[in-house]
Amino acid sequence: MHPPLYFATTSEHKLSELRAMLTHWTVNGLRDVGIMDDIPEDGATLEENAIAKAMFLFQKTGRPSLAEDTGLEVDSLDGQPGVKTARYAGEERDMQKNIAKLLQALEEKPDRSAQFRTIIALVSEAGIRTFEGLVRGTIARSPEGTGGFGYDPVFIPESYERTFAVLPTETKNSISHRARAVTQLLIFLETSGESQPDI
Repeated sequence: MHPPLYFATTSEHKLSELRAMLTHWTVNGLRDVGIMDDIPEDGATLEENAIAKAMFLFQKTGRPSLAEDTGLEVDSLDGQPGVKTARYAGEERDMQKNIAKLLQALEEKPDRSAQFRTIIALVSEAGIRTFEGLVRGTIARSPEGTGGFGYDPVFIPESYERTFAVLPTETKNSISHRARAVTQLLIFLETSGESQPDI
């Protein structure tokens, strides 16, 4: 039996995605362990933010702790919104405003190629590890679909014609940036002994 993993998020969307992919582990979010602190995300990179959040949770629990940071990186916008993805249109993290700002920024851009990139950090007594996953695609000209969350209604992954918000959850979870980072994490957990009870 694997011991629980702790995931530094209050997002039920992210937590449910991770639980769907880490089926042999119990994954506890911040609320599950009674932590209501607002973890600062003021790093200059996705990596810095993910490590800082995982370190915060590890220091609170003493148990192997995970965190992730995800950025939408648009080629013709020099990689923006990137590390500012959730706050692209302001600190309130209003995704409708974020999407509207993105579509406006791309109105005159012929190149709409982009990528989602996720960094997962694992902090334990053994140290710090990071795992990267990315998926290439294009930004749609208008939102489509009601599934998923964040920028999913305007991101069309490569080899598909519909947005993440239209694709079945199982399809998204098999090809997404987060799924690819989790795959790397799983390989590490299953081969390194990191997930054994004596951690």
